[in-house]
Amino acid sequence: MSKTVLVQGNFDVLHPGHIRLLKFAKECGDFLIVAVNSDHAMEVKSRVSETHRLEMVKSLECVDEAFLTLDTASMLIKKYRPDVVVKGKEFEEKQNPELDALKSYGGKLIFGSGEFESNADKYIKRADQLKSSFDYAESKTYAKRHGVDLDSINKCLQNVKKITAVVIGEVIVDEYVQGTAVGMSQEDPTIVMTPNRTDTFLGGAAITAAHIKSIGAKQVSLISVLGNDKAAQYAHDKIKDYKVKPYFYLDESRPTPLKTRYRAGNKTLLRVNQVRRHKIDKEKQNEILVQLDSLLQEADLLVFSDFNYGLLPTSLVHRITALCKKYSVKVVADSQTSSQVGDISRYLDMDLITPTEKEVRVALNNPDDGLVILAQKLAEKSNAKNLMITLAEEGVLIHKPNTTFDKWENDRLPALNQNAVDPAGAGDCLLAASSLALVAGGNIWQASYLGALAAACQVASLGNTPLSSQFLEKAIEESFS
Repeated sequence: MSKTVLVQGNFDVLHPGHIRLLKFAKECGDFLIVAVNSDHAMEVKSRVSETHRLEMVKSLECVDEAFLTLDTASMLIKKYRPDVVVKGKEFEEKQNPELDALKSYGGKLIFGSGEFESNADKYIKRADQLKSSFDYAESKTYAKRHGVDLDSINKCLQNVKKITAVVIGEVIVDEYVQGTAVGMSQEDPTIVMTPNRTDTFLGGAAITAAHIKSIGAKQVSLISVLGNDKAAQYAHDKIKDYKVKPYFYLDESRPTPLKTRYRAGNKTLLRVNQVRRHKIDKEKQNEILVQLDSLLQEADLLVFSDFNYGLLPTSLVHRITALCKKYSVKVVADSQTSSQVGDISRYLDMDLITPTEKEVRVALNNPDDGLVILAQKLAEKSNAKNLMITLAEEGVLIHKPNTTFDKWENDRLPALNQNAVDPAGAGDCLLAASSLALVAGGNIWQASYLGALAAACQVASLGNTPLSSQFLEKAIEESFS
């Protein structure tokens, strides 16, 4: 049975002390209710309106329910009968009239002010507003060069609503262990941190599918292979929130990929990957192909989201690509080379590929050539119709290949958000938005513009969560203003 916690206060100018107290209160139970005293209930006139004070309290991730009240604490306790009431430590030696009401049914009064936390801002939910770190100066000149305007981008977004997409690739569960770095160990040169919270997100192909759905696609299906473990159960439960139709296959020989990042402030200290890289067996490959044969008959787009953990052997990739040609489905690919080794060039005849510079150099075994030459050589090897080479904080190189070296087209978009909170998911978002734009009738220049804006919005918060369509629409309007 869930345990309810009640906190009451003015919350006049929300500060880190309030946030620590409310975080502590949430840890005392399962469901946190916060009663914010209305203007008329306060002895001293508030510097902030009751509406704004309530809005700020509601913006905290730890708060499950919040409301304005004229009631006293005792009246609230009789009404809600919470299991626990939490007050600040400063009230411990004072008279607390709530005790009588709590004792009548066995409730508890707990005093605490929460643990010290160096960055309380991360407990505030991301608001769908543009950050001051967005810089559109270069994107405006890019848009003029290629005739990209607000009407063409909005037309793409409208057409996106008609798209049915299928995503295939590894589902990854991402854990963020957030803490405070307290110093160096005296025994060995190791950073010591105190964990404060753990956040869990769906990553990999799952978040790519979620981005596609949240940007506006009519229907999105996801095909993946999971293990028999807690991470798989989390994936099953969480994917429902993203309104994506899952087709998950069980393989007990492979754990569901789990990546744990240990962070202090806005820096990642260590990442631990729990994965296996052996290929799925031929029986599962055939099962997946049968399912795809059914789904692709009604699809407009197929996305390969390959993390090279064995879900997409080359023979299966080629069979899936042949099915896409059969049903006239556009197909795009991202094949990651990070801690693992991949080869984006094995994805032949794609409408779009979005590798990093490292992934291009690994695929071509080419450490020497410049970016444009690299892009053209990869296009020739893979027969890709369009390439976007992602360059982290340097932005993205867009390359429209041709059969001869003197007739290709290329351009560059900078990273539009110069103050990324977390770069995780930028590439997934770029791929999702750009792919949808191409299927929706946009050209590569419009697609990359929309993709760059989507990536900039995505990196504005911690964790790879589905992109807010409202946030993206605001960024689009801002970029043309």
